[in-house]
Amino acid sequence: MSRLALVTGGVRGIGAAIARALRADGHRVAVTYHGNEAAAESFRKETGIPAYKWDVADYDACLKGVAGVVSDFGAPVEILVNNAGITRDCMFHKMSPEQWRTVIDTDLVSSFNMTRMVIGQMRDAGFGRVIGISSINAQKGQAGQVNYCAAKAGMIGFTKALALETASRGITVNAVAPGYIATDMVSAVPPEVMAKIVAQIPVGRLGHAEEIAGLVRYLASDAASFVTGATFAANGGQYLG
Repeated sequence: MSRLALVTGGVRGIGAAIARALRADGHRVAVTYHGNEAAAESFRKETGIPAYKWDVADYDACLKGVAGVVSDFGAPVEILVNNAGITRDCMFHKMSPEQWRTVIDTDLVSSFNMTRMVIGQMRDAGFGRVIGISSINAQKGQAGQVNYCAAKAGMIGFTKALALETASRGITVNAVAPGYIATDMVSAVPPEVMAKIVAQIPVGRLGHAEEIAGLVRYLASDAASFVTGATFAANGGQYLG
């Protein structure tokens, strides 16, 4: 069945792979982005998927943006993927309030902002899929990423609690915690650093964005109606907690 899916941070990397996978399953798909106009334009031309610009850390922008998507498609959002995220890495004793707030707002508060916009219609319809993209570092921690780890761990708590609230209404809420994935950001790491990263991954390689998209694809499907409140690790065996 074709549904309307909205993927935040969807013009590059994992988000773009998710958007393509959901469209391949027959869903109508829209994505959001915030700053990279060139990436957004390239994504639009390559896929034909509409890309909407707004800041998911801004509640009012989300209110207006989601309303615009719903109006353009003439349908409510039934699948929401909270993928948007940033890093502002810094050792904690040097971390500024801005570095803390910017990451918390973009990586965690955005999950509230976006989900709040669609949850009412999902409840009314008796169907919904909310999927958050967390991180291996939410589970194991990482020096220099207190802000990022806190935000991504918060997504896991958000997932568990909201799943309990919505299970009886046909809405599932799940999270995926990727390990190191071969995105542009990770691939830009110096070769000597990359070698150390790969050495810590039992399968001996970086993950692929399409592998994360495959998990999201399942969680968005009707076949996953009995799966809720779960966090799926996809890290090549790097962390098994």
